[in-house]
Amino acid sequence: MKLRQTNIDKLKTETFDVLVVGGGINGAVSAAALAGKGAKVGLIERQDFASCTSSNSSNLAWGGIKYLENMELLLVNKLCKSRNHLMKSYPSTVQEIRFFTTIQNGFRLPVSFVFLGTLFYWMIGRFFTKPPRCLTKATIKKLEPVVNTQQAKGGFEYSDCYLYDNDARFVFNFIRNSLNYGCVAANYVESTALKRDNGLWQITAKDTLTGEHFPIRAKVLINACGPYVDQHNSMARLQTNHHHVFSKGIHLIIDQVTSNKRVLTFFASDGRLFFVIPMGPKTCIGTTDTQVAEPKAQVTEADRQFVIDNINALLVLPKPITPQDIIAERCGVRPLAIEGTSGKADWVKLSRKHAIDVDSQQKHLSIFGGKLTDCLNVGEEVVNLVAGMGIPIPYPKFSWYGEPNDEIKQEFLHQAKLMELDSLTHPSSSEPLTTRFWRRYGAHAFGLLERIRSDPSNAQLLIENAEYTRCEIEQAAQREVIVKLEDFLRRRSKIALVVRKEDLQKAPGLKAACKILFGDQAEQKYNEYFTEH
Repeated sequence: MKLRQTNIDKLKTETFDVLVVGGGINGAVSAAALAGKGAKVGLIERQDFASCTSSNSSNLAWGGIKYLENMELLLVNKLCKSRNHLMKSYPSTVQEIRFFTTIQNGFRLPVSFVFLGTLFYWMIGRFFTKPPRCLTKATIKKLEPVVNTQQAKGGFEYSDCYLYDNDARFVFNFIRNSLNYGCVAANYVESTALKRDNGLWQITAKDTLTGEHFPIRAKVLINACGPYVDQHNSMARLQTNHHHVFSKGIHLIIDQVTSNKRVLTFFASDGRLFFVIPMGPKTCIGTTDTQVAEPKAQVTEADRQFVIDNINALLVLPKPITPQDIIAERCGVRPLAIEGTSGKADWVKLSRKHAIDVDSQQKHLSIFGGKLTDCLNVGEEVVNLVAGMGIPIPYPKFSWYGEPNDEIKQEFLHQAKLMELDSLTHPSSSEPLTTRFWRRYGAHAFGLLERIRSDPSNAQLLIENAEYTRCEIEQAAQREVIVKLEDFLRRRSKIALVVRKEDLQKAPGLKAACKILFGDQAEQKYNEYFTEH
C-alpha cells in the first residue's frame, strides 16, 4: 500500500514520456519494455493489474494450431516463433506440455488428416518441441483411462506450452520489472477524462479507493485497456482503423481428474476446442466461445451446464460432475481485433492476433487484440513506435525480459542447497521450495533465503494447500502493490482458484496473512473479501 501511494504522489507531479493506460498483458509489456530501455513511463489501471482478460485465460501459451484450418500460416508461423522465444526466455515459467487430443466419430475431418496437420505444425514450430504421434483408440484408453473412448475413432498427441503458475502472476511480473526500471505504476487508478493540450496529454485520473481526482501529464499516450480500448478512445474522440468484438470464455475448476501432467483436448458438442488442463492438485475445464456485445461478462447457468455436460460426456468419471463439485470459476472476454467500423465478422475464423493503431499527430497508440503468446513482440513493437514519435530511447539494445542469467540462478541454487532449503518444504507442496522460489521471484528469491536463514519458521505455510510461505507473503506486502485481499488470493497467487471459499474462510492462517499484508486494516480487508464473494 505504501508503494502505491508513493507512486500516486509521483503521478501527480511528474511529466512522463509515456503514460500507459491499462495493466493487462499489453500494458504490462509496454511499460516494462519502455522503462527498461530508459523512457520515463507511468502506468495506471482502474482495477488491479491483470484483473480482466489477463487473469481469465486458459494459462496456455501456444502457437495457434487451430488457425491452420483457416490457412493463416503466417500467423501460425509468428505465434510458433513467439512461443519458442517465450519458452527459451522463461524456462522455469513457460514449460512444454503434451496435448492429448481425442477425435470423436463423425468429426468433420479424418484422424489421419488432422495428424498430418500436427506434423506440419511441428515443422512450422522449427521442431522445437517433442514430435507429435498418432494414437489409436486402444492407446488412448491405455494411457488415459479417464477418457471416454466409446465414440472415439483415434487421436494424436503434440506439444505446446503452458504457464506453470497462473496467467495473472505472469503479467504482474512484467509490472514488477517495470517498477524495477523506474516505471511509476498504480492500480485502482482510473482515467476519467483526457485531452491533448500544449503538446502534452492531460489526463484526469481518479483514485477509485479515495475518490480523489488528480492530473497526469505525458507526451505519448498508450491505450492498452484490453476490452475497453474502444471505450477509452471514444472518451478521447479518437478514430481508429480497428475495433473490438468480444468472445466470452469460461473455465471451471474442479478436483483433479487425472494425475498425468498433460492437457486433454477434445472438440466439444458445438465443434469448438475443449480442454482439461492440469492446475496443480486441481483440474481446469472449459472453455466456451460465445459472442457477446459488452466486455463485462459473467458465468451463466447455460455456460456452466455446457462445460459440465461436455466433461461428463468426454470423460469416464467415478461419478458425474455436478455444480457442487465446482471449486472456482473463471470468466473473461477475448477482445478480438477487426478492421473497419462494422461489428460483423466471420466469427469462427477470428484469431487472437494483435494490431496497433498509431496516431502520429496526436502521439497516441491503441493496442487491439493479442494474447500471452505474442506479448514480447508487442513490447518491442511499442518501443519502436514510440521512438518514431520522437521519444528518446536511451538504451535501445537493453533486454527487458527473461529469467536472470544462469550464473545468478546457479548462485541461488547453491545457497539454497547449502542451507538445505528443500528439507523445509511442506509435505502438501507439489514441488520443492527451491524450484518454486526461483520460478516465482527469480533474483528476488535471494531475499527469501535471507528471511529463512534468520528464522526457519518463515518457510512455514500459512494457509493449508496454498503453497505460500510466510516469507513470501511478507515480501508480497512490500513489493507487490496488493490493495485488496482478492489481489493476493486471485492474481498474485492462485489460492482462490484451488481452495474452496469455505475452506479458505476457515483457514486460521488467512487472518495472519491479512495482518502481514494490511497491518491495522487486516480485519477490514478480510471482511471486504468475504462480503464481496
